[in-house]
Amino acid sequence: MHRISPSQLRAARGLLNWSRADLSKYSGISAPTIARFESGINEPETKTTRALWDIFDKHRVIFSEHQGVRFKSDEVDVYDGIERFNDFYDFLYDHLNTFGGNVCVYTYNESLFPRFRKDPSLHMRRMKALYAQKKITFRILTTISDFKSRGYGEFRWLPNQPPTPTGFYAFGNCLALISFADMTAPHIVVIQSAPLAEGYRQGFNIAWRLGREPPPADVIHKLKEQALLFEKDAEADPMQP
Repeated sequence: MHRISPSQLRAARGLLNWSRADLSKYSGISAPTIARFESGINEPETKTTRALWDIFDKHRVIFSEHQGVRFKSDEVDVYDGIERFNDFYDFLYDHLNTFGGNVCVYTYNESLFPRFRKDPSLHMRRMKALYAQKKITFRILTTISDFKSRGYGEFRWLPNQPPTPTGFYAFGNCLALISFADMTAPHIVVIQSAPLAEGYRQGFNIAWRLGREPPPADVIHKLKEQALLFEKDAEADPMQP
């Protein structure tokens, strides 16, 4: 790890469109201290340099020799199991809080998501706050759900989809492929690739136009009963898709 020069620090903030106050918020380093680093008055200690590297790395900005600053190339991250499922939602929130944008979610059974979250209300509060700040839009295409917006999400219903334990999130330059199908469930593969994310978004937009308004309460109840039967059959015969 080499030192971060004043010009690199300014450029890294610029890539993320961060003010000094933003960097202070995320790194825990005071804004006046950051200003002194950027002007060359003071040089960060090793511990502080590490903190700066870590926070920029978390947001996909890396430093290189010869004063270089750039975004990371496409990456793949895997989140397996319940603990990592919650780590994924921390990543989702941090990304949306930084960059904002449109969130597209496709899943057959949307009710699986809160079942595996450690604190479903935390996700709801975070997304609601981002929506209130007009940082995000949030659309969900699904067959089974309670279809409640919770103050941030817009639903469309796809009634004739075959049961499947998979789905995806597309947001920013990220595509998250999600499966609830095996012993490591939830299993999430996040691909940080703008072309892939945009390709899935375009397919989502086509399906969105074909989606229907959410069904009445009696239909929702029947759909949830059908989902429970599907899950029981899957547990009894783990070889079925």
